[in-house]
Amino acid sequence: MKKDERKRAIPAAARARYEKLKEVIEEARYRYHVLDAPKMPDEAYDSLERELEDIEKEFPILVTADSPTQRVSGTPLAAFTKVTHKVPQWSFNDAFSEEDIRDFDARVTRLLKGVRPTYICELKIDGLKIVLEYEKGILTRAATRGDGTVGEDVTANVRTIDSVPLRLRQAIDIIAVGEVWMSKKRLMELNERRAAEGLPLFANPRNVAAGSIRQLDPQLAHERKLETFIYDIDRIGGQFPPRQQDELRLLTELGFKVNKHFAYCQTLEQVIAYWKKWSEPTLRQSQDYLIDGVVVKIDERVYQETLGYTGKAPRWGIAFKFPPEQVTTVVEGIQLQIGRTGVLTPVAHLRSVVVAGSTVSRATLHNEDEIRRLDVRIGDTVIVQKAGDVIPEVVAVVTHLRPPGAKMYVWPTHVPECGGDGTIERVPGQAAWRCVSPDSPVQRARRLYHAVGKSAFDIDGCGPKVIDALLEHELISDLADIFDLARGELLSLPRFAELSVDNLLKAIENARHVSLPRFLIALSINHVGEETAYLLADHFQTFEKIRAAKIDELQSIDGIGDVVARSIVAWFAAPGNRLLVEKLLERVRIEKHAGSHVVPQSRIAGKTFVLTGGLVGLTRDEAKEKIRRAGGLVASTVSQKTHYVVAGSDAGSKLATARTLGITILSESEFLKLLS
Repeated sequence: MKKDERKRAIPAAARARYEKLKEVIEEARYRYHVLDAPKMPDEAYDSLERELEDIEKEFPILVTADSPTQRVSGTPLAAFTKVTHKVPQWSFNDAFSEEDIRDFDARVTRLLKGVRPTYICELKIDGLKIVLEYEKGILTRAATRGDGTVGEDVTANVRTIDSVPLRLRQAIDIIAVGEVWMSKKRLMELNERRAAEGLPLFANPRNVAAGSIRQLDPQLAHERKLETFIYDIDRIGGQFPPRQQDELRLLTELGFKVNKHFAYCQTLEQVIAYWKKWSEPTLRQSQDYLIDGVVVKIDERVYQETLGYTGKAPRWGIAFKFPPEQVTTVVEGIQLQIGRTGVLTPVAHLRSVVVAGSTVSRATLHNEDEIRRLDVRIGDTVIVQKAGDVIPEVVAVVTHLRPPGAKMYVWPTHVPECGGDGTIERVPGQAAWRCVSPDSPVQRARRLYHAVGKSAFDIDGCGPKVIDALLEHELISDLADIFDLARGELLSLPRFAELSVDNLLKAIENARHVSLPRFLIALSINHVGEETAYLLADHFQTFEKIRAAKIDELQSIDGIGDVVARSIVAWFAAPGNRLLVEKLLERVRIEKHAGSHVVPQSRIAGKTFVLTGGLVGLTRDEAKEKIRRAGGLVASTVSQKTHYVVAGSDAGSKLATARTLGITILSESEFLKLLS
């Protein structure tokens, strides 16, 4: 039977049903992936796709390239084909500050001979650029950017992305450009599966998206469930939309997914306000995709065409980047910093550099082992990162920029600032070193910094500089003395004004009422951090019981082992510490501790959790608070008494310990489900 005869043999009802199914399924895809307004349940959608597959099996001649069933098809590729772009793929120049963006605006206005354009601001998605070609509305090719002139044909993989239409809602010729990305939620799910299989976890969604698009097997790309945002039209059969905002609306009408957060700005000040708004980490983190800046484009196409391009970038647009979170700088020195418990932390003194919006001149090197691992030396060019409020750290050395004669850092045997004879010792079983002398001026100051901080007494206006001044002028010698400070004493100090003194005294007065966990944190007991303080408070309920506790009583608490128990008992046994406690109890009132939870009958009441790795949907502190409010306990170390370990990305040794001990490991989504 000839091809035309086979076509005629298909019942008219089956053909009509098939075309209608394709139309309905495409409309459902458009509403779900483009408009974010689904009207059809997933089960119904799946049922329609199965019916479509059944018809195609019975009448294979009906199958076309734009069929929803053809998103994943064919055998794995042997290699990717190089393709030459029909339209050169430019990249935007970068702006990093308000000064840069004002220079851009002035340059544009000058080239337009005084005409002031308006702007469209779009979020700069941190993904992989993709170029989509359609002929008469049918997807014919998808390619990576490559070097801007030649890219790779990745059509088979891009077809697996549900937000990429295989057939547009209009039968036009068009080349559209956008970004392929993976959601943070999907990365979390993918890492959960890899952790269960004992595979290394992926670091971030961008790398996974780029790697997935370059998988030779389309089925693997399909399983990654990638997404897209389309933001530009490079070529169109017919007239271009007159404005960038019209271009974005047309892309949506054609069936592409467009990021909804774009904004029309009539003035440069509105552009800067939009950039500042999205520069806030909390707002960016609330989105399910990575954002690394704002793309600013002239809205009027006529002005875009007037300005044209330089050799590598359009003159009518610029990428207004957020403050970088990783930068390079030079190590000018390495010094040891003494902590409140005498632990020594090596700190790199850096040539000042801006990281994540703040100027950084120091970064932690963690410990002796880390210095050796990095092989960091004075004079080295290093990569420094700062994520959110985390202390800046050196993450790598650019060794090929190392100056001649740079010597390895030699760990000392004595540190004069430690007090006594300055002897230091390595903590048994750890990478940390500490002062042998238990008390020195530096340690005393560090303990006071800690005690007045937000996690302890939270005395606003009593930061390190104030503490240093109080110590220097001998107005205090320990924590209790802070509560005896008088107005006249403070006004006698240099640079202490009446208003700041009054505010400080008010903050000290407010701190006289303190919760039991905060009081414990303020004491700077070795190994007693926030988690352990809450464990002690929840178990004993009163401070009197805690300071009278024996080692075996402490060890019976989930999350407290032998080392911590002995440290607590030894601290309260020291005469100087007993005197400090008595002085404090005469000056402050510890509030009655009713437990850190409000749902004592929840499913996790009394269960101990340990958190490890990075979480996507909430901060570490938010996770702890959720556990405590549900009646659970939070510990910092994994033991046989631990009930659950919540493992995020880049989980470390705690995850390995949990597996060895057979403790239940929860992904972030499983953890949230348990709490709900």
